[in-house]
Amino acid sequence: MIVPPAPSASKRADCPRPLRSDRMPGMKLVVAVIQPTKLDTVRKALARLGVTRMTVCDAMGYARQRGHIETYRGHEYQSKLLRKVALEIAVNEDYLDRTLACLEEHARTSAEGHIGDGKIFVLPIDHAVQINDGTTGPSVA
Repeated sequence: MIVPPAPSASKRADCPRPLRSDRMPGMKLVVAVIQPTKLDTVRKALARLGVTRMTVCDAMGYARQRGHIETYRGHEYQSKLLRKVALEIAVNEDYLDRTLACLEEHARTSAEGHIGDGKIFVLPIDHAVQINDGTTGPSVA
């Protein structure tokens, strides 16, 4: 069994922990899980607000919808997971309420909304680092 050597102190210095001054008070990560058909509408509405940076990921999941039945080559299959899209958007507190209202309005599949339209989560951001140059702080998000 080969055991790698313990990291030296110099290597640890290359990856410093964030300092308190690097903390990002007031920054939030908004995670919205929405219907894939609403992605373009939501993206354009957010752009009109000035929210132009986001990460978009394919997602699968279910809650109260409990999946659906698909037909493939004449056979029916019960699919427990439904296709969704997850958006990750970093905003400061000044943009948070506007961003949430925009997501709620434009991610709904009808005026009254339906089960399965999605969910929105808001998380604090403690620290962010630009990988290419090591820049830290709110400008990175």
